[in-house]
Amino acid sequence: MSAYTEQSTSQFCTVSDATTGLSYNVHYNDVGAKESYPVVMLHGSGPGASGWANYHRNIDAVVAAGYRVLLIDVPGFGKSDAYVNDKGSRADFNARIVRQVLDALSIEKAHLIGNSMGAHTCTALYLDSPERVGKIVMMGGGTGGPSMFGPVPTEGIKLLNQVYREPTLDNVKRMMSIFVYDPSALTDDLLQMRVDAMVARKDHLENWTKSLAANPRQFHDFGSRLAEVKAPVMLMWGRDDRFLPFDTGLRLMANLPNAEMHLFGRCGHWVQWEHADKFNRMVLDFLAN
Repeated sequence: MSAYTEQSTSQFCTVSDATTGLSYNVHYNDVGAKESYPVVMLHGSGPGASGWANYHRNIDAVVAAGYRVLLIDVPGFGKSDAYVNDKGSRADFNARIVRQVLDALSIEKAHLIGNSMGAHTCTALYLDSPERVGKIVMMGGGTGGPSMFGPVPTEGIKLLNQVYREPTLDNVKRMMSIFVYDPSALTDDLLQMRVDAMVARKDHLENWTKSLAANPRQFHDFGSRLAEVKAPVMLMWGRDDRFLPFDTGLRLMANLPNAEMHLFGRCGHWVQWEHADKFNRMVLDFLAN
């Protein structure tokens, strides 16, 4: 149980996306001393996802180590405004929004931690604004392109999109049964809370399906540009990931010039949740050294 609460750390700011000319009210959680070096944690694209939902097992350890933690809900997720559908790259859009939030908070540079879609956002933000990024931790994503061995879309992504179309408890159970390696900790009450969060923001669900129809490739392959990412990168992957198989991580490892990779056995798509204690220790060591 975190020493902090989602409600007590909840903040909003309004930012403008120069590419589309649209403004968004963006929600974020701000935890820790304002003068501490910031660590931005970026969530994935699962229905009902938010910064707090993705990282509540990691916040305390990072703040206790002396960092300021920012959990940014990109538009279309959490308490942020709905995403306005277009045919552009979702990763690039997310990166523009995160940069605008950092500007609004007068933050010049931050470490980035991203899971799945959040990892794609890390790559996009660095390629757009490398001077704003310190070190990067990416789990189960990062735009390394499709798996060489698994079908596309993967089993997990198919189930995820089904939940977006039909957010029922049974569909969430099917998705989460392969999302993590051991789903025994995911009780019906916990999963029902996730369903309730989804249904409360049907606009997010509807806009995801509309944007996917308009642009099936929401996250393009940055493979040809990975050599430009000079920042130290730690890749963390689940051996049993059925959403983005770990050979995708191997492609990242082969092309990022300053990367290291750690593969977790008995782990699915959510390293920071499934192996929280070890994840926290490894991340803090990486950021400090």
